[in-house]
Amino acid sequence: MKIVEISAVGPVALFGTIMADLGATVIRIDRPAHVEGRKEGAHIANRPVVEHDLKQPESVAFVLDLVAGADVLIEGYRPGVMERLGLGPDICLARNPRLIYARMTGWGQTGPMASEPGHDINYLALTGALAAIGPKEQPVPPLNLVADYGGGSMFACLGVLSALLEAHRSGKGQVLDVAMIDGVGTLFSMQYERYGQGFWNNARQSNTLDGACPYYRCYQCKDGKWVAAGALEMKFRRALAEVISVPELGEESSGDPALWPELCDRVAAVFKSQTRDEWMERMHGQETCCTPVLDMEEAPRHPHHVARNGFFHDDNGWIPSPAPRFSGTTPTRAVAMTPEAALAAFSRAKDI
Repeated sequence: MKIVEISAVGPVALFGTIMADLGATVIRIDRPAHVEGRKEGAHIANRPVVEHDLKQPESVAFVLDLVAGADVLIEGYRPGVMERLGLGPDICLARNPRLIYARMTGWGQTGPMASEPGHDINYLALTGALAAIGPKEQPVPPLNLVADYGGGSMFACLGVLSALLEAHRSGKGQVLDVAMIDGVGTLFSMQYERYGQGFWNNARQSNTLDGACPYYRCYQCKDGKWVAAGALEMKFRRALAEVISVPELGEESSGDPALWPELCDRVAAVFKSQTRDEWMERMHGQETCCTPVLDMEEAPRHPHHVARNGFFHDDNGWIPSPAPRFSGTTPTRAVAMTPEAALAAFSRAKDI
């Protein structure tokens, strides 16, 4: 697969990283260093960057030549920008009718907010997801993992691969409107469904999965570190109750929301009596669904990650290994080709 990536920070860049790790030949087009707006940042170490100022006609012609031999173009500008540059979908598809032209934005290509700026927190806010995350006192943004990367990058990967399958059958490409707000809505669909059925409360921190119940939340330990309890099913809840000596936690009545505040306080007091690692030693092999809350220094060194090579170390420190894992091929963090090698790959590779 050959991908032309028009530089953008965040979800477009992660899309390029994922696809390169999975074996695609990706060429990232970025502004020259002296041109305002260059998108330096994360997620660009595994593919070449070719510098071109897309406001110059010769640079536009260069990209169109790449498009002629590409399978995918992805861009993350606001609606209308690529058209003004002379690289809109009509022009690109005229050069290559099999092209998948992926457009990733926060608000989508249509609608009254399509041209407005925004970030992860804004897309979460407008879907109802942000209002459901955090303690009662205030919503808490879950980093930029949900809208940017979950609703953006991952839905772009899914959409591009699906469109490529269709193009393989029909011989025709198409334009993808990858809107982070749409992706978040899909990710949040279970809560909407349960809310409509009367099984989810609209109030924050009043549901089983939002930190309200005593068997699905985090607890601080004696040393100030934390554990994450996820004992949803009764058999796991009983196992956790036995280890921490709070028998009420293992009873059916522990599912009653009216009892949750008092039970949370009791469990919290117990966890404060020992350090995190002491609790983990006691729970080893007991099927309590309780794990340590590891920070970014600790996580790569955890025995499970070590056994699975879940992280690797490079000049930037610890980096999570590519996912998912395949039985027949082994994705690894790609080493960036030189621009010359990547351009040669575009010129000699056949359409998939």
